[in-house]
Amino acid sequence: MNIISIQSHVSYGHVGNSAAVFPLQRIGHEVWPVHTVNFSNHTGYGQWGGELIPAEQVREVIDGIDARGALPKVDAVISGYQGGADIADVIIDAVQRVKAENPNAVYACDPVMGNAKSGCFVSDLIPPLLRDRVVPVADIITPNQFELGYLTGIEAHDIPSTLQAAKAAQEMGPKTVLVTSVLRPDAPENTIEMIAVNESGAWIVQTPFLDFKRNGSGDVTAALFTGHYIRDFDAAKALGNTAASVFGLIEDTFHADSRELTLVDSQEQYVAPRHTFAVEQIA
Repeated sequence: MNIISIQSHVSYGHVGNSAAVFPLQRIGHEVWPVHTVNFSNHTGYGQWGGELIPAEQVREVIDGIDARGALPKVDAVISGYQGGADIADVIIDAVQRVKAENPNAVYACDPVMGNAKSGCFVSDLIPPLLRDRVVPVADIITPNQFELGYLTGIEAHDIPSTLQAAKAAQEMGPKTVLVTSVLRPDAPENTIEMIAVNESGAWIVQTPFLDFKRNGSGDVTAALFTGHYIRDFDAAKALGNTAASVFGLIEDTFHADSRELTLVDSQEQYVAPRHTFAVEQIA
């Protein structure tokens, strides 16, 4: 299947397209990356080279793909971190153009804004733009608990409130919601969960919690879930496959004591993960 991935790019390390493209290719998808920034490395280092790519240049790349007659062949569009507020119009336009050519194509939006520990780390313009304009045209969204709360105005802190917030998100437009980094007070110690919700129900998967954070893990999660889900729209299977692969990647990165995700060294985790985790239907 063919996927256009509109995200940031870094030369060193793995975030944005530099995190999403290879795992998607490894599970068998053709990926056409469209970059929104061109940085030497992710900004968490405090110093980087490169620049935001102007929205018009991003649009020109998509125009070039269109000129090859490729848009009817696109099965999914993915977007992640948006460097500038003007990128939203380009993404929305690209989704509309793809769906005009292939009505079965889906748009998966990872509404990157921040997390509960760090708060928002994007421009103040981005969160309302995502909530009001981008998320409503998405078919799939992949927020963490913090982002889901912002989008819906519902604080997601346990399973019932997370399901309530996911339902509110569905009413905004997207029919499939993957909630990542789910933490709740009554969960077993040293665990973390993900919840997937679509029109058929809701499912939860629980993995061990490794107490460290590496940039790009959310980008890999969003990409792999989308890549698995668009094959047969089986949310439970996509959730289980994604959890197994991402935990394997995080585990490898943890044991390697690597500042960056061991994205290439861990490539077998995308196709034959060493762990499997039970997926439970909760609604």
